[in-house]
Amino acid sequence: MNTLIAVIVIFGLLVFIHEWGHLIFAKRAGILCREFAIGFGPKIFSFKKNETVYTIRLLPLGGFVRMAGEDPEMVHIKPGYEIGLLFNDSGKVNRMIINNKSKHPDCKIIQVEKIDLEHDLIVQGYVDDNEGLTTYHIDEKAEYVYDEQATQIAPYDRQFGSKTVGQRAAAIFAGPLMNFVLAVVVLMAYAMIAGMPVDEPVVGDVTDDGAAIEAGLESGDRIVSIDGQSVDTWEEMTSIIQANPNETLQFEVEREGELFDVSMTTQEREGPEEEELGVIGVTAPMERNFGGAILFGFTQTYEYTVLIFEALGMLITGQFSLDHLAGPVGIYNYTGEVAAMGILVLFQWAAILSVNLGIINLLPLPALDGGRLIFIGLEAVRGKPIDPQKEGLVHFVGFALLMLLMLVVTWNDINKFFM
Repeated sequence: MNTLIAVIVIFGLLVFIHEWGHLIFAKRAGILCREFAIGFGPKIFSFKKNETVYTIRLLPLGGFVRMAGEDPEMVHIKPGYEIGLLFNDSGKVNRMIINNKSKHPDCKIIQVEKIDLEHDLIVQGYVDDNEGLTTYHIDEKAEYVYDEQATQIAPYDRQFGSKTVGQRAAAIFAGPLMNFVLAVVVLMAYAMIAGMPVDEPVVGDVTDDGAAIEAGLESGDRIVSIDGQSVDTWEEMTSIIQANPNETLQFEVEREGELFDVSMTTQEREGPEEEELGVIGVTAPMERNFGGAILFGFTQTYEYTVLIFEALGMLITGQFSLDHLAGPVGIYNYTGEVAAMGILVLFQWAAILSVNLGIINLLPLPALDGGRLIFIGLEAVRGKPIDPQKEGLVHFVGFALLMLLMLVVTWNDINKFFM
């Protein structure tokens, strides 16, 4: 249950922040955003605020912001159609009833001769044979109603394609950008809670079973020298200790302005590359300050970014195989393991996943934000957009291939789980 809660909270936050970035920048550009969705598939919950419907959907595999103009309109009103018109106080059409007109007895029924919902915002039609052609002006926020479902019209200046290259690129890039911002904020919170290591040769805490506690070292003691070699930083101190496993070393220690000598025999611990390292059972001193937390958030996010790019490079060059990739099942299992280690480790894991989501979405692959940015870049170079049908086909094929990759990775996850 803890794993499920952790996964829902972390992935919900990552997807929400990503899509929120798209939404905010799109709205600032004046784009009509029809839907802000977390998940895919059937709707579980929805509500409408202003012009946007906010939904939670069944399959928690991502999310989307549906911007006007990105997809063809679901309803096309053509000459010869009979529709019902409802008007606002200004005399403009604010609702067009496509079917089930009997449920709206107060609407004016016309036979459409001409309609323009993008530029002129007019509908022309005949009420009956005795009346001539009449022109009605349409409110820019009018809705058409089909099967009792209302959808706001999208004048051309509210559509994604009407905006400048810069505005569209910003709306697309904002999603991954917000994932990097989230990583920085989460790591700042981590630093403020856990503290940041200080690069001074000072004892932070003493473990219960190390050489330091046997020698009487206490929190706050400063190591001045080891075997006559002076040390000025935590890194210098630890490098000497680690290089001498199972060795007796002489430490000069300062405590409250007084110096004294102690002898300690280092213990042995396996390092990250399976080498033997010396330890004495002390931790680095920690500090908590807002300025340092900001710096820690940015530097740690940068380090995570570099590591992920290195991993991607190894995947491209064949040093990693697809077996090393983790899909939803694998990430679920890893999140459970991390959650068991405590909230602070979970903070770091959330930051890593957020950076990873930002980078993956920026890859120049069809159907991803990076692929869409490539098409916008090509438009900027060519001076005209790519044929929307061709671009749509490329994204469709790319999405299908991504789903295929997801299935392969998920199958590998399941196999690992039962091995």
